[in-house]
Amino acid sequence: MASPGRKLAAGKETLHKSNSDPVRRIHRQYAKNRGGGGTPVSRCFLNLDGYSYVIVASPPEKKKDSAEESSAPPPPSSKNGQLSKQGSLTILRRSSSRTLSGRGPRNSSQSDVDAADAVDLLQDALPAVDTPESCEKAALRLRALLRHLQEGEVAVGVLQKNLQYAADVLDSIYVEENKSETTKDRAITISLGPPTKKGRRPPLSAVALASRRHVGDEEDELSEVEPDAVPQEVREWLASTFTRQLNTSRRKTDEKPRFRSVANAIRAGIFVERIYRRLSSATFLQLPPEVTRILKSVDEWNFDVWRLQEASANTPLRCLAYELLNRYGLLHKFKMPPATLETFLTQVENGYCKYKNPYHNNVHAADVLQTMHYMLSQTGLMNWLNDVEILATLVAALIHDFEHTGTTNNFHVMSGSETAILYNDRAVLENHHICAAFRLLRAEEHNVLVNLSREEYREFRSLVIEMVLATDMSSHFQQIKAMKAMLALQDTSLDKSKALSLVLHCCDISHPSKNWVLHERWTTQLLEEFFRQGDKERELGLPYSPLCDRNNTLVAESQIGFIDFIVDPSLGVCGDLLDKVAALSVPPSTPTIAEEPHNEPGGPIKRPVRPGGVVGVEVRRPWQDCLAANKARWKERAMKDAEIRAEMALRNEKVNGESGEGEGEGDSPEDTIEEEEGEGAKGEASNEENGE
Repeated sequence: MASPGRKLAAGKETLHKSNSDPVRRIHRQYAKNRGGGGTPVSRCFLNLDGYSYVIVASPPEKKKDSAEESSAPPPPSSKNGQLSKQGSLTILRRSSSRTLSGRGPRNSSQSDVDAADAVDLLQDALPAVDTPESCEKAALRLRALLRHLQEGEVAVGVLQKNLQYAADVLDSIYVEENKSETTKDRAITISLGPPTKKGRRPPLSAVALASRRHVGDEEDELSEVEPDAVPQEVREWLASTFTRQLNTSRRKTDEKPRFRSVANAIRAGIFVERIYRRLSSATFLQLPPEVTRILKSVDEWNFDVWRLQEASANTPLRCLAYELLNRYGLLHKFKMPPATLETFLTQVENGYCKYKNPYHNNVHAADVLQTMHYMLSQTGLMNWLNDVEILATLVAALIHDFEHTGTTNNFHVMSGSETAILYNDRAVLENHHICAAFRLLRAEEHNVLVNLSREEYREFRSLVIEMVLATDMSSHFQQIKAMKAMLALQDTSLDKSKALSLVLHCCDISHPSKNWVLHERWTTQLLEEFFRQGDKERELGLPYSPLCDRNNTLVAESQIGFIDFIVDPSLGVCGDLLDKVAALSVPPSTPTIAEEPHNEPGGPIKRPVRPGGVVGVEVRRPWQDCLAANKARWKERAMKDAEIRAEMALRNEKVNGESGEGEGEGDSPEDTIEEEEGEGAKGEASNEENGE
């Protein structure tokens, strides 16, 4: 659409800017008004703050010929047939260039292609989003991105920065449209005569009306609005330069935004967001086919995390964490930058591998994270939580043993380690896990929480701290007792932080409740870690901690006691808690977890009306059968170990009786070797050590 300035460009005369002029460019043109009988009309074109203004000044009306006077009706500006002695001033305001640009379909040309190729996507000096040039820059950068994406040459950081800039420009357009009464051209008529009564606008003269039709003959429509549509600075300048007095009637300020403007802005925002989501999902983590196949069974209680470790080249935590965060829609809900998330998960996995622990490593973290996912998705627990609480729950499981040293809190206290001194012998390792994780998140390249609001971050941090501190085994019995008391109350309310802390604690000690193959392997790994601590204690001259003496540990009996006194009661209370939560939680009609399309296995989780792990009014407890079966196996193992120990004791008695003087010297090298062989039969810990 050609503007009036272009049509009349041939006769323009440039006026130099004076010190008092607030405008950048002013052009004036004098032309003959075709519809006004040759009456000269003055026009002034100016640009200010992204808006274009056309000012049409009409002189007082002149007396017409008798023929014209008899045929033409009196002009609207005449009063009782008398000619107006005052001229008029018409101001045409065009919408901002950033608002008009991009409206309607735009045909691409070779010049657009060349301009897109010439765009430097790495350039940081971009115009502000509320300037007229921003929309054009954003459009060129989007075309350049499309060209580069076809060639596969766009870095993730560059893509994110340019898409964010385009989204900010769209937001600016939306705000600007809401502030405007209409997106069409504006026309303001300022009378050069005396003011009228109580804000009534004077009628336009015929010359002014003809001038308006001439200037806007190729525009969609010129609507007459109040002078307040012009910024205050412009109105003051116009009044002082072109008129003697300015009509200042007010218009309503509580106008609602037009539906078309809101709908277009939302539509454009959704379009940009979809592009960002698809491209960010495609540029992040490509899982191997075997990993994808294994992750299809992630909803099962007996998920084999060891298989995931082998298929993922010892990165099970990274793959599983991304899968779950994507499944729950948290990546898009909290706008986690893909590159930042990848580096964060990589650093977390490296932290778990820092001390090369047999048990407290990245595989254990992945196992606890998967178990927590089962509790969330299969028991209806997720229906009880909001998005921030679900994010905090998964992250707490992710980092609950971050940078674990492979030793217990008691070892740190007894050895006087720097960590124990730092945290005053209280929850030494748990405090370190939290501190190290949040220190990692504080770095810009690892901060996946950058788009959380301040309130969301406080809620997230508080919940993560309380959940991880609750994994300290020294607070186990106090925690179980408090939860039993809470469940015994008739009150339907529950403390979410206490409930989630118990669930994470149960997930942390849940390996005896998995099938025998998984549980036996975890037991072997855990005892090897204990034995390594016992070796350090022997070197430091410290007494052995329980279960840390590799020569005098009864493996089967220790596991039976662990199941009877720790795991089984804890999971029983956890099951009662989940039953109460299932009764309290009602799935919302509109899920608060974002359901986002992605190409990863499993698909996004919806908040189920009836979770698969809930039967009737109770939560199904798959751990009960596993606990009973594993306990029976350990009892069989304990009986065999007892028989072996009895045979060894009888043999020692015979040897001691025959030796006579050697009675009581049961610590001979031969006896020591036999005892070590017996211990190997008990727990197979020595065989596992040799296998390593």
